[in-house]
Amino acid sequence: MNKANQPGRVVRRRQRVSLAAYLALLPMAATVLLAYLGTMLWTARVSVSSSRTFPNSDFVGAAQYIRLFNNERWLLSLQNIAIYGVLFIIACLAIGFLLAVFIDQKVMAEGALRTVFLYPYAMSFVATGLIWQWILNPELGIQEVLHKLGFTEARFDWIVDQDMAIYTIVIATVWQASGLVMALMLSGLRGVDEEIWKAARIDGIPRWRVYLSIVLPMMGASLSTAFVLLFVMVVKVFDAVVAMTQGGPGTASEVPAKFIMDYLFGRANIGLASAASIVLLATVLAIVAPLYFVRSRRAAKGGAA
Repeated sequence: MNKANQPGRVVRRRQRVSLAAYLALLPMAATVLLAYLGTMLWTARVSVSSSRTFPNSDFVGAAQYIRLFNNERWLLSLQNIAIYGVLFIIACLAIGFLLAVFIDQKVMAEGALRTVFLYPYAMSFVATGLIWQWILNPELGIQEVLHKLGFTEARFDWIVDQDMAIYTIVIATVWQASGLVMALMLSGLRGVDEEIWKAARIDGIPRWRVYLSIVLPMMGASLSTAFVLLFVMVVKVFDAVVAMTQGGPGTASEVPAKFIMDYLFGRANIGLASAASIVLLATVLAIVAPLYFVRSRRAAKGGAA
């Protein structure tokens, strides 16, 4: 009798465990639905209204989006974020990969070096911005040091130069984020089969060619993960800009996130700020969704194989 009831008891026990797991996930699910999805929908609704200081329920269609793309400050912020994003992502991927290759050579004090390279990422972007503001300050930083060393004609005043200010943001944030890319790339390098290196040595293939032609294509997961994380950092960049340049000189280093915060709080234009937020969200989805789809297809094919 007991043996006959045992399968039913096992099934009921599994059902209770599954129910407990779903109940444990309810707070997180509620947070996602209300705090994230709910606020996205609310922002989208406000973006098609004429809301100013306070949100209202009228409907003006795409008027806020038309105003947004007729705003010179917004267009400048898009130009800046494009320049910043391309340089930031390429520099972080290149430097992070080179650092990972260096550490992968089984160097001495490997653990200490990993900590040193990764430490900047543990700092806040505000702290990074302030540090680099001091370093790049023409009266306190690199330029002043060069003058004291006798190079009185040397100039490194990018942070106060309208044409160069955005590049100082690139320098500061690349310094901070390269360590994260290094950690991701290093995990990918450590997963490369040692037999590949043995075969390359036997065939006399240069080491750099092995990295470019064999190793990098095998690190697709690490590269795509690093790219997505860096891209999200590009879209979110705000703290470093405020700490270093306040968007200046003038609006020379303006970025979309600062534009949104200024119009949301400083200029009391919730409708325009919401429209800009939706544009940024759509940009992220347009980049991340295809990557997620491709990775899901590859994972499904791998599982089927």
